[in-house]
Amino acid sequence: MRPDDDTMKLRTPPLLLTMLLAATGTAQAQLFNDNEARRQILDLRERVAAHDNARREEMEATAAQQAAFAEQLSQLRRSLLDVNGQLEALRGELAQRRGEDERLLHGIGQLQREQQDLTQAFQARLRALEPLRVSMDGEEFEATPAQTQSWDHAMAAVRAGEFGAAATRLDGFLQRHPASGYAPSARYWLANALYAQREHERAIAAFQAFVADAPRHPRVPDALLSLATSQAEMRDTRAARLTLQALVKDHPDSEAGKLAAQRLAQLR
Repeated sequence: MRPDDDTMKLRTPPLLLTMLLAATGTAQAQLFNDNEARRQILDLRERVAAHDNARREEMEATAAQQAAFAEQLSQLRRSLLDVNGQLEALRGELAQRRGEDERLLHGIGQLQREQQDLTQAFQARLRALEPLRVSMDGEEFEATPAQTQSWDHAMAAVRAGEFGAAATRLDGFLQRHPASGYAPSARYWLANALYAQREHERAIAAFQAFVADAPRHPRVPDALLSLATSQAEMRDTRAARLTLQALVKDHPDSEAGKLAAQRLAQLR
């Protein structure tokens, strides 16, 4: 072997060693890079998994919230339906009560009108029973409205010259109200109504009853004069003379007393 070859043999191992070392370093570097890549991939996978889990949990939470919201919305709708039903029921009840109130007000108004009518009727009846103060022929007395109405009815016939009706009404008045303050005047006008019908016998009795019942009545002089006239018509001259004498004696200054004096002279 030649020296160069030996030299080459001696030099070769270091070069190979260098190459081997380089290859080993490269392999180690490559192995290190693969591990780092795998670690990064694993980290990335973990981050993706964590993100997916977080996303899934978020979606699940959102779904739960949506479900809860849907349930609340459903409950709210049911509550709203219940409230609407209650409102409708209240509206119906209110309408019914309004109708009842209207009927009640109508009934109250009718009762008030009936009460007013009853009050007016009661007051009318009360007025019909309450005595009234009457002044007649210089006398004052109390008379019920019924007495006054009956009296006015009888005197309307006297003023109309309906002496038959007047006598009937006055006689009925005296039978119904013998103690009335109108009674003396009723007897006087009854006697005159009979006198006007030339019922002298009944007229004499009526005039005598009037004078006996009310001797101080202002119409007594006129009644005595009419009594004497009726007696004369009945051809009872003596009774007529006595009546005229009593008239002149008791009422000399009256117009009837002066006429009685003249008639006494004629009777002689």
